[in-house]
Amino acid sequence: MERKNILLIGFMGTGKSTVSARLKKILGMKEIDTDALIVEQEGMTISDIFAQKGEEAFRNMETDLLRRLKDEKNLIVSCGGGMALRDENASIMKEAGTVVWLTATPETILKRVKNDDSRPLLKGNKNVEFIGDLLEKRRPKYEAASDISVETDGRRVQDICEEIISRLSE
Repeated sequence: MERKNILLIGFMGTGKSTVSARLKKILGMKEIDTDALIVEQEGMTISDIFAQKGEEAFRNMETDLLRRLKDEKNLIVSCGGGMALRDENASIMKEAGTVVWLTATPETILKRVKNDDSRPLLKGNKNVEFIGDLLEKRRPKYEAASDISVETDGRRVQDICEEIISRLSE
């Protein structure tokens, strides 16, 4: 059975990669992590892309990737944390499938990313205040881009996946 794509969006550390990997196992769909794919295609880390080519170039890579994925089926797409910030990306995502916004509190996010140095936006800013401010700035974009939202704080991955599957079938 051919399925509509599921696109996971949300701030870094909300569980997109973890949830997409579990959904892949449960649903038997193909999984794509946009950040990982861009890293593979460019042959450099996201931090290096930001440093050498700039954030705008990275955001353009995200948009190009979304355009290429748009007409595929049976995909679970774990989108980079900033992908939903561009209106163009949000409309491509809605055309491509159902957009699921994973949410978490700044405290949960900090706990999940505190030992991860691969996130250029958090360089020197690993604190609840910075994360909270950035999260609030992005919230309207995430809300506008998403079809459903699912909280991930203090929940098992299996429970999050079951809620997503249940809400997709409503």
